[in-house]
Amino acid sequence: MVTFIDAHRDRFDVEPLCAEAGFPASTYYAAKKREKAPSARSVRDEQIMGEIRRVRAKKGCGMYGAKKVWKELLRDGVKVARCTVERLMRKHGMTGLVATRRRPRTTVPGDAQSRPKDLVDREFRAPAPNQLWVADITYVPLAGDGFCYAAFVTDVFSRAIVGWQVSDTLRAELALDALEMALWSRKQKLSKTLVHHGDRGVQYMSIRYAQRLTDAGIAQSVGRTGDSYDNALSESVNALYKKEVVNQQDAWNSTAEVVRATADWIYWYNHERLHSWCDYRPPIEFEQVFWQGPAREYPQAA
Repeated sequence: MVTFIDAHRDRFDVEPLCAEAGFPASTYYAAKKREKAPSARSVRDEQIMGEIRRVRAKKGCGMYGAKKVWKELLRDGVKVARCTVERLMRKHGMTGLVATRRRPRTTVPGDAQSRPKDLVDREFRAPAPNQLWVADITYVPLAGDGFCYAAFVTDVFSRAIVGWQVSDTLRAELALDALEMALWSRKQKLSKTLVHHGDRGVQYMSIRYAQRLTDAGIAQSVGRTGDSYDNALSESVNALYKKEVVNQQDAWNSTAEVVRATADWIYWYNHERLHSWCDYRPPIEFEQVFWQGPAREYPQAA
């Protein structure tokens, strides 16, 4: 009936048409009002999309998939179901980063005769910060045919990156500089039980590297078999770095440009990026929550 009236209202007034058809004019106007008013769901969807766009506009969060966007919304006090975020992001073509690239060889095995024992045995868990560190090196393609290299030291408990360095060479100083940063950044919190786990590369098997660990009172551990599972946590950090920093450009212009981008990313990674391992908190916040727990004390310095 509403359709009939709409088809003839350009020739006749609504009220006479309704009276002739025996259709209450108030019912017609109510139906037209419902047609014009957006549904409660569409209004809510627009509100949530605004919040999703706000989160994705945050520094670094444009790389988040639906789950981390949802977690960020909850942290911001926005109450919404995860399935709603997934539905809206899918509708608007929003996805997280999934890209990967091939890599040149960054691990050249050191002397097997002097290799330390594997003290980790692929068990990448720690009861507190500064109990277990893992270290590895990855590459960054530069414009032309060149590369530079990034070394990271990661705390297993919180997944915080505690030391790092970027260099245009793979010499031992690259790994040593990352280690020195880790020792400096955690100098008040080192544990006598701290273990450093790395791969079998010459950088980590060098005499200078081993001596620096010994001087700091840190036990050295090296994977047994030499495959990626022996240092899986470091490999996952490298993968995130590649996805969230390196692969954002086809090639980087200089090592200095990579240093700036890496420093920026590590601050965000440690202080703002949500980690599923940390119950969707940033690593530094996760550590702070741990130390604020009952009867927590900083471990004695080595």
